[in-house]
Amino acid sequence: MTLDDETQRIAGFRRLVASCGFGRALEIALSLIRLELLGRRLSFLSHGLILPSATQITLRVRQRCRARRATLDLVTFSVVGRSDDGTSWGVAVASKFLAVGNVVPAARAGIGAVATQANANVAWKSEALAQLAGGATAPDVVRRLVDGDGRDDRQIGIVDAAGGSATHTGPGCLHWAGGVTAPGVAIQGNILTGPDVVEAMKRAWDRSTDQQLAHRLLAALAAGDAAGGDSRGRQSAALLVARDGAGYGGLDDTAVDLRVDDHADPVTELARLLDLNDFYLSAPPETDRVEVGTDLRAELDDRARALGHADFDAWVGTNNYEMRVADDASWIDRQVLDIIRAT
Repeated sequence: MTLDDETQRIAGFRRLVASCGFGRALEIALSLIRLELLGRRLSFLSHGLILPSATQITLRVRQRCRARRATLDLVTFSVVGRSDDGTSWGVAVASKFLAVGNVVPAARAGIGAVATQANANVAWKSEALAQLAGGATAPDVVRRLVDGDGRDDRQIGIVDAAGGSATHTGPGCLHWAGGVTAPGVAIQGNILTGPDVVEAMKRAWDRSTDQQLAHRLLAALAAGDAAGGDSRGRQSAALLVARDGAGYGGLDDTAVDLRVDDHADPVTELARLLDLNDFYLSAPPETDRVEVGTDLRAELDDRARALGHADFDAWVGTNNYEMRVADDASWIDRQVLDIIRAT
């Protein structure tokens, strides 16, 4: 092989990485190398086989990459929303894609929420939040990101701090692709079974104004899933909600961060996890808090010791009920009280 041949092959591989990503590029390149080695063996035997040139190999690689492009895109449907009281922002998303929650959603309390999908530009998450934090509106941010990107196969939805919303679907996104917006919400998807998916999501969003944001987002996602969702099937789903001081121990803004990475029915499983999240990672309402006096405290300690724990506080920590009992043990959640009495 000449130096020119080697240079051409390196350049071809770089173009392949840019188009397909490193992992897929390496897989295709190794396959072609194996084919070339086989060709050399056959040539040695027949003296009549012409080996492919570096240019031909690069062409074949690019053709194979284009054929794979649909499966490399992040095919999904999502809803980005803000609570009506202006305290929470979040994203719910589902896809026939492994661990969709690792790629699509981003949210920050007081700033807004973002979903980037199709041929997802994950850098858009941090860029969008930074621009929103600087005072830009959702439509402004979408326009800047799209204009500065140069790709026609991106999809994004944004809701800003004030509830302004915007969605963009590039003309290169695969059918059916599109979205809808209204104050406080942006809904979008690509390679869906049809426009009825986003329409069903919007109807569910409109009907669930009495619910907390996490449940409202999930209701919209479930409606889209029931309407057909991703035309290729189901695999993963995620739910992210940010609210100031809502994180564990009140130390960050992550109210909900749940992911179903690989499941036959991910949206249903996500709903199960949200119920657990509501119990373990959120404080009960005032109406469900039972005051702990001297007699009840003695009862709780006795029951905890009977279960093999040093005292009630140790039982609480062992069972992860910290969010359901006051730090000073002055009150206990009614459900937790029922649990220890029934155990």
